[in-house]
Amino acid sequence: MQERTQRPLPMFVFALAALAPLGLFGLGVVLGGVWAWAGLVYMTVFAAVLDRVAEIFRGDAPEATEFPAADGLLVVLALATLALMPIAVWAIAGSDLSAGARFAIFLGAGLWLGQVANSTAHELIHRQSRGLFWLGALVYSVLLFGHHTSAHRLVHHRHAASAEDPNTARRGESYYRFFLRAWAGSFWRGWAAETALRQGKGLHPYTIYIGMAAVSLGCGSAIAGVWGVLAWAALGFHAQSQLMLSDYVQHYGLMRGLRADGRLEPVSARHSWNAPHWFSSAYMLNAPRHSDHHAHPARPYPALRLPSADEAPTLPWPLPAACMIALVPPVWKRAIRPHLKRWQCPA
Repeated sequence: MQERTQRPLPMFVFALAALAPLGLFGLGVVLGGVWAWAGLVYMTVFAAVLDRVAEIFRGDAPEATEFPAADGLLVVLALATLALMPIAVWAIAGSDLSAGARFAIFLGAGLWLGQVANSTAHELIHRQSRGLFWLGALVYSVLLFGHHTSAHRLVHHRHAASAEDPNTARRGESYYRFFLRAWAGSFWRGWAAETALRQGKGLHPYTIYIGMAAVSLGCGSAIAGVWGVLAWAALGFHAQSQLMLSDYVQHYGLMRGLRADGRLEPVSARHSWNAPHWFSSAYMLNAPRHSDHHAHPARPYPALRLPSADEAPTLPWPLPAACMIALVPPVWKRAIRPHLKRWQCPA
């Protein structure tokens, strides 16, 4: 049994886990009824059960292993996102589906956009290819979150686990207070970082992000008028909330200490929460292996390594489940407190 738990995730598992819900959403849009709920059940109950009962993929890929299909899957998932958004908007705001079916598609598609599409865009903006990078920026912009392209790379990776990072949650801070502070903070810090980088030369990336978002909302209007715009905006907000929940959980309460010279210690594995649960890791493209991503931002997702429980904080729940708990601040703070205690930096 020990040997089984050391197997790394193969590429076909990433592909199957991330793409399967799209077929269920398609059946829900066409057939309605119980099929409208199938994608939501997949993203919640089915994923939670598999995470718990079949932890057979917890190992690391051998160092320097090549994954030629990894970027190809990212492109497929990005294109799927660009197709899913207008289809979901039509199903929610322009179809003849029942109110219950529309609600189920909104919840299920929003979870996929937040957990799979966001993870896809996140991987793409870390690729060296400019084409892949801008595909990731397009996905974020369609989700009305284009500024994350700049803020994540230029602010979060530099200042993670410090007061300078808007996307690091302070101990005791509720998710809702964090969301307002982090959304606004990352928008303006990302803007400032890009402005300083360009020094007034060339087209500012925020112009592109905002322009893409405006085109997206225009598509919503073309699909179903005002209701289409509202549906697009609501799906975008739903997806953004999933990403912000992940940021909240994955850095909650973990702050860098000061060195003798008064400077912050470097970011290390102990400054990110990780989750070993294999199925949610598969459809989130190993996003729960967060410490290794901060150590190696350009490392492709199938090669991300899971630190041991002695090296870095480990969540006792799958990342999506931890995000659900975080929606109830008193329960979250009580549940995470004993796990956080040993990772607090010295006073």
